[in-house]
Amino acid sequence: MTDSTVAPGTSAGSRRSGRVPDGIAPDEARRESAERFASVVGLIDAGKLEFPLPGSGRTGARLAALQSVAEDDLCLARLVEGHVDALAILAELDGPPPRPGQRWGVWAAEPPGATLEATRSGDGWVLNGLKPYCSGAHSCTDALVTARTPEGRRLFAASVDPRRCGPVDGSWQAVGMAGSDTPDVRFDQVPAVAVGDVEAYVRRPGFQHGGIGVAACWYGGALAVARTLRHAAAKRADPHTDAHLGAVDIQLHAAETVLRRAAAEIDGDPLDSSGEAGVRGLRVRAFVESVCTEVLTRVGRATGAGPLCHDLRHARDVADLTVYVRQHHGERDLAELGGLLARPQDER
Repeated sequence: MTDSTVAPGTSAGSRRSGRVPDGIAPDEARRESAERFASVVGLIDAGKLEFPLPGSGRTGARLAALQSVAEDDLCLARLVEGHVDALAILAELDGPPPRPGQRWGVWAAEPPGATLEATRSGDGWVLNGLKPYCSGAHSCTDALVTARTPEGRRLFAASVDPRRCGPVDGSWQAVGMAGSDTPDVRFDQVPAVAVGDVEAYVRRPGFQHGGIGVAACWYGGALAVARTLRHAAAKRADPHTDAHLGAVDIQLHAAETVLRRAAAEIDGDPLDSSGEAGVRGLRVRAFVESVCTEVLTRVGRATGAGPLCHDLRHARDVADLTVYVRQHHGERDLAELGGLLARPQDER
């Protein structure tokens, strides 16, 4: 997507490939991503880096900006995507206005087992329990968190106060996406402010718009992985390598086209009066996930083990993308899409 608001070579988009990281140990990867995350948020606060709101008429620029960050560094993109998604949610649900210097996360994963409960306390709420998969747990100053209440699931804004909530040691052992810093976080009487009504977080059109932003990050990661194949094809004349590159180019071009169309549709119907946001979001995410899977497979088959063993940047890109696209829930998401398509359009 060429209309990116993050130009290559800027401080937000400068490539890691220009230097070799000190290592890929989780703590080192986390510190590296946290430093870059703080820098990007500073640029956003200063108005030097823009991620237009979904449905603002510039959704394409938003997706392109996310793609550009992801092509540079998927772990950084995971943190930036969470921050700008939080800003969009706060605007859409009339949450507390964000302040300069805040670094937001959106912690909304709800796998079986772990539960975060919200209970009323005076005029506000407190959060207690365990929240899994909290990206930026050590670097976010604030988070939007889903929690269970007696009336149903709600979204809450909370400060990440290490005295009351903190990462669970050993709960993020990932090699891929290590720098996204996504451990479980335990909450103990954490004050919180309700943002929106019961289930408002998932029922708003922006929930689906935000999911397409994640797909734009996946697409950026696929571009990074494919770069190694392009370099390999340029260095040697081999029809099999060229065939893989051609197939990868077709897939990436299709993904870019799908994202552009989705952005235009969001801008044309930001409040989802057509009722198509759910279908659109599931289609786009599923397609881009399939493209990423195809790119990972073909690049690996074309280039062999060499880049994975000798090119740290490529090895990290492959590992990061392999983990990140698992935010797509595979057949579960495909079944949800099929179920929506099976209903009459006015019931979606």
